[in-house]
Amino acid sequence: MKKLTAVILLALIAAGFSIALAEIPFGQDKIDVGNYYIDSGIKDTGATNIVTSIVVNYRSLDTLGEITILFVAALGVGALLFREKSKPRKKHQAPSLIVATGSKILFPLTILFGIYIFLHGHLTPGGGFQGGAVIASGFLLLYLSRPEYTIDRKKLNVAESLGGLTFIVFGLLGLAFGGHFLQDFLPKGHPNALLSAGVIPLLYLAIGVKVGSELARIIGDLMEAD
Repeated sequence: MKKLTAVILLALIAAGFSIALAEIPFGQDKIDVGNYYIDSGIKDTGATNIVTSIVVNYRSLDTLGEITILFVAALGVGALLFREKSKPRKKHQAPSLIVATGSKILFPLTILFGIYIFLHGHLTPGGGFQGGAVIASGFLLLYLSRPEYTIDRKKLNVAESLGGLTFIVFGLLGLAFGGHFLQDFLPKGHPNALLSAGVIPLLYLAIGVKVGSELARIIGDLMEAD
């Protein structure tokens, strides 16, 4: 029975892909997509960073898929390194004075820099993934400078959940007001201004928080796995 169910599900998935791909005119009426993005990106999205206009507007569903993959990766690391009972961590070599002292100054600056990167992702190179990675590197610095440090997983879980929920909510609002999931429904504003590019900065805010929380959680799981 299980095999029959699996075969039926695979057949339905194959039929769905066949129907979807049959409507795509491969090799016909070719459109120079790259030049269209360059010529119309600012007008369509309001983002002066063309890469941003592509990944968070034209191909925003791809970004949703990437976020999902990162979430699955974080879940996998947590499952592999899960310990039912907390054990005392092994003693590691104490960090040097430079690392211990420098981390106190660099950690808040690293967090601030990560936030800057994803808040300005529609204006300059960067975005949610890059800013989130920078934020996570700040927590790595804490682990290197304080051998006894333990990350607050409850707060990270809350931040990750809020980031993912915000992304989905804006997607549903786009569906409600624009007719398409993740459709930009806010005013584009003036290019090169911080408050511009419609919904893109808000999506990058959600992505930055979610990616930073997930990567920090992975770092914590790996560093505390003795």
